[in-house]
This record gives sequence, C-alpha cells and structure tokens, in this order.
Amino acid sequence: MTEIRKAVIQLVALSPNLWGYPQMFPCLKWKFLLLTLGILIVCTSRATAQIAHRDSVSLASLKLKSLEELMEIDITIVSRRAQQWFESPAAAFVISGDEIRRLGARSLPEALRSAPNLHVAQVDARQWAISARGFNSTTANKLLVLIDGRSVYTPLYSGVFWDVQNVLLEDVDRIEVISGPGGTLWGANAVNGIINVITKNSHETARNPVFVEAGVGKKELLTGAIRYAGLLGETGAYRTYARHFRRASTRLEKGGDASDSWSGTQAGFRFDFGEVDDEVLIQGDIYSDNADQDVNDDVTMKGGNVLAEWRHSLSTGSELILRSYFDYSHRRIPATFGEDLGTLDLDLQYRTVFYEVHDIIVGAGFRHSSDRVVNSAGLAFLPPRLQTRLYTAFVQDVMLLSEGVNLTLGSKFGHNDFSGFDYQPQIRLGWRRSEIEFLWLSVSRAVRTPSRIDRDLFAPGNPPYFFLQGGPGFKSEKLVAYEGGYRWQALRALFFDFALFYNQYNDLRSFEPGPPPVLKNGLKGTAYGAELVINTEMAPWWRVRAGYMHLQKKISLKSWSRDVNNGTGEGNDSKHRLNIYSFIDLTDDWELDGSFRFVDRLPNANAAVTSYSALDIRLGWNPTSWISLSLLVQNILESGHSEFGAPSTRKEFGREIYGSARVSL
Repeated sequence: MTEIRKAVIQLVALSPNLWGYPQMFPCLKWKFLLLTLGILIVCTSRATAQIAHRDSVSLASLKLKSLEELMEIDITIVSRRAQQWFESPAAAFVISGDEIRRLGARSLPEALRSAPNLHVAQVDARQWAISARGFNSTTANKLLVLIDGRSVYTPLYSGVFWDVQNVLLEDVDRIEVISGPGGTLWGANAVNGIINVITKNSHETARNPVFVEAGVGKKELLTGAIRYAGLLGETGAYRTYARHFRRASTRLEKGGDASDSWSGTQAGFRFDFGEVDDEVLIQGDIYSDNADQDVNDDVTMKGGNVLAEWRHSLSTGSELILRSYFDYSHRRIPATFGEDLGTLDLDLQYRTVFYEVHDIIVGAGFRHSSDRVVNSAGLAFLPPRLQTRLYTAFVQDVMLLSEGVNLTLGSKFGHNDFSGFDYQPQIRLGWRRSEIEFLWLSVSRAVRTPSRIDRDLFAPGNPPYFFLQGGPGFKSEKLVAYEGGYRWQALRALFFDFALFYNQYNDLRSFEPGPPPVLKNGLKGTAYGAELVINTEMAPWWRVRAGYMHLQKKISLKSWSRDVNNGTGEGNDSKHRLNIYSFIDLTDDWELDGSFRFVDRLPNANAAVTSYSALDIRLGWNPTSWISLSLLVQNILESGHSEFGAPSTRKEFGREIYGSARVSL
C-alpha cells in the first residue's frame, strides 16, 4: 500500500503537466482537480485496513443471469422509480454488465449495439451515429443520454459527443434503453429515446479491491485499465480508476488510410456513504483525448465532471432525492471550431404514496450553461460567448386502478432562453393481465428545444453569410407519439417483447434558400414501425436473444417551405435491422459467445450506404476465480463494410482480432 500511495502522490505532482488543467480550469476547476486527487490519497491510505476482508470473485458471478432473473430486474428510467422491467409501460430494454463483458465491447457505443431498439453506426475511429426510431446522423438530436443521472447533452447541437463518453465498462451495472419519448420526466430532447447508464455501487466493487485489464488488437492497438476499491468506515466505500486506449486509423471506402487514429486517457472516482435511509453518492472523472486529422492538426478533447447525490427516506415512506453536477468540456478541431462549455445542473425530486393507490413524484430543476466558441473562417457561432438557463418542473401520478392495472399521468414544464415555455404531457396504461402477460399503451408529447446550431450558426465565418445564417425565429420541434406493447412469457425460458409505434412530427428543421439561406421549422413528418425481442434458453448453459426493428419514415415540406434538401436532411435510417446474440457456457471455465447483426441499406440518395451483415465470435477462458482471458474476432463475414457517412469520406471497417486479460483480486 505504501507503493500505491507514493504512486498517487506522484500523479498529483505530475498532473498539471499531463492534463494541462491550469489552462482549462484557471480557478475553480484547478482546485477541483487537486481536491479529487487528494481524495484518492486518503482513499488508498484507508484501504490498508480492508485487505484482510477481501472476497475473491467466484466463477459463478461471471455467469449470465437466468431469464427469469432478467425479467425481474428493476428499471428506473421509465417512471423515475424502481419497477420490474416486465411491468414497465414502455419499449424498454436492459443491457446487463455481464452481457457487456461477454459481448467484448470496448466502448459505450459498442455496448449499445446490443440494444435492438437503437440504430448504432460507426462513422470513423472515434465518431458514431446513434439514434432511436430514426433521424440518425453524427449530430442526432432526439436522444437523451444519462450517466448516473448526469446528462451528457451538448447545447451546441442538442446531441451527444460520443467520443468522450469513455466510461469504464467493468463498472457498469446495467444500461437502460427506452425507445420512445420520455420528456414528461426527463425533459426536452428525450424525443425518440433515452439511454441511462448506471454504474455499480462502490460497495459492490469493494469486494474485489484490485482490477486490472489489458488488451491488444489489430485496430484496438492498446487498451489498459486499473481500478482500486475499498471500504471507508462502517457505511462507506470507494473506488478509483484510470484507463488508456490507442486506436489505429480506419481505411477510406475508396482506399487509402483515413488518418483518424485516436488515443485517450481518463481517470475518476466514486464514493458511496450511508445506510438505507440516507445514501450519499459523490463521483467524478477527468479525461484527455487526441484524434488525428488527415490535413489539419490533431483534434483535442479535455474535460471533467463531478456529481453529488443525496437520497433520504422519510418515516412516512416518502423519498427525497437531491442531485447536482458540474461538467466542463474543452474541444478544439483545428480550422473548424473550438468550444469550452461549462454546465451546472441542480435537480430535486420528491416521491410519496397516498392511500396505497397514488404513487406521486414531483420535481424541479435548474441548469446553467456557459458556452464559448472559437470560430474559424469556415463557420461561426454568433455570439461566440453565450450563457443559457433552463428551468423545469414535473409531476407524475401512478394510479392503481384495479389489481394489476396502473394508469400513469404526468407532464413536464420547462422554460429555456431559446424558445420560451414548453410542456410535455404523457398518459400510460399498464395491465398485468396474468403472471405471464403484460400489455401497455401510451400517448406522449415531446419537444426538441432549439440549440446553438439552429439559432447561432453562420457560414462562412465572416459576412456576407452567403451559405447559411442562423434562424432567429427557430422554435422547438414537436412530437406526438402513440405506442403500445405486449410482453409474454410463453414458456419458462421463452419471452417475447413486442412494441408498435406511430409518431407525428411537426416544426422539424429545414434549410430554406436565401438570400441569405436560413434554418427554419419548415418540415413535418411521420414515422411508424415495430420492435420485437425474443429471449430464450435453449439449454441451462445456452441463452439466445434476437431483436428485430422495422421503421417507415416520411418527411414532407410545409406549404411555404422550399427546403433545399427536400426533406432528406433529417437523418439517414434503415428500414430493417436484425441482431442475434448467443451466450454459451461450454464448461465451468470456457465461454463461447457470438453476435450477428444485419442492417438494411441507408436510403438517402446523397449518402446511400449498402446493407451489411456482421458476425463476431468471442472465446473466453476463466482458469481461476481471479483471472479471465478472451479472444474476440469481429466482422468475420466480410473483409470490410461501411456503416455511415458521405461517399467522399466514408470509412470501411474490416476484420479485427482482439485479445484481452482481466485480473480481479
């Protein structure tokens, strides 16, 4: 332990040079870094007393949960309260931490590939296009993503920069995925879906204090991670981690190196204190990434965040949750733009039960964002500095109408600096028809509030703006969604989950010709489709999951619109997607896992991508209770395929062989 403490002290001494944080955090943020690393020293010193109490991980803990256990897993994203997945009135899917490991995922987007209700496409070595129920692009703006309650939304374009969401997947307990609107509880931009990444409580990781992972591959040149965890007093636990990766460049579809190699380093911590009635969570991360560009200097991305949450249970059976976080991100794309964004968010939630038939949740929130953009000759965000505020409040009542029948009514209300007041009501009905059947219906309204790209984007960067001028009158995009679903346990080890949806969109973004060209709300549209998931156990040692999604989308122009893209600029989406996953326990020590996915062609005439099929195989060996080895072979069926992007810059992804070793003590 003395050596560990020395190493952490050296990290404190070196961190200003390694991370460049004096320039990034001139005052408060620099103090936050020192405080974070100081806490690491305290943690490692307190951990000495816990070594004698280590519990070695058993091989049984590496096995997947049974189907019946999975059906009983709690999910919180549907109604902001824990409820069984089988009885959640929404198109919900859960990716467990065990499945993430056995899929061989090395990043959050790769883990999300296994969600049948998401469209996940790799664009290059670091960029992804991810959406639910259509409108997919590298700047997809109708999907809300949360990591332990912290929104990773950027007000620059109402989406997610996936290249900096580098969570340590070993610490992920589960990922909850909702396809369909969730704005009633989670607010604007939860239009077509929500992703909720939930990491493990520190008490769970403290059972095995040391975790080390290393891997190498053809494209994944190097992956390494280390985590140290322990107990703090009688009710506390902590963990600290660091990870690093290097990825090789992809190849252009037309041949040649794409010069998009990528590397990154991230470190973080988590503390959990208290007992059942009073729980406190404090966690944070810092990161620094670099990505190559074909012509210009490297893309640089740095940042950090800290989150605190307090859960208090009252004697009346009510619960109070207070959550706050601060997030800072720094991004520089030479010759294009740069951004420094700081976000402070406060969220308060109160839950109580009346007469055992009303489960009521009320809450309020405030978010302040300070955005500074470094403009270029090619484009500009004007004004370059902008501070925005968001005020929200919500109420929801889950009413027990009769045995097995629940009615959910609620709405969220918000006020933002771009479009003013918005409301997002919802009604859901769930019916547990029998022990093996559940039906649900839902009608919701959701909005996508304007972002800086809608109002403040100008091109070129200096007048006259002959290519694009931001839309000063741009207002919120709107959705009214009709959904229904049916879950059925046909046999003890055979489950069906089926959902239908019909979405009506209005005031979608259009690119109106000038002079000058401007962004307006000139489009409307519909989307409808079906989602089907089948889970089965072919044998006690073999589990199979299949998922299929069908999507039909039609975008049309309002009578006054002359959109230059004729409505084709709102995403590029396949009509059919199929994935099949197989998990086999060959013996107590050996695992054989496979994944197959088929993605139909992307029809956009300006960026059409042919359909493709991909097959991945993973072989895992657990020779002891504390070591695990695996070999992953990806894209076995084809020498290469493309998934997204413009024809001139489209990347191709070929076969990959990746080996890894994991030690947990």
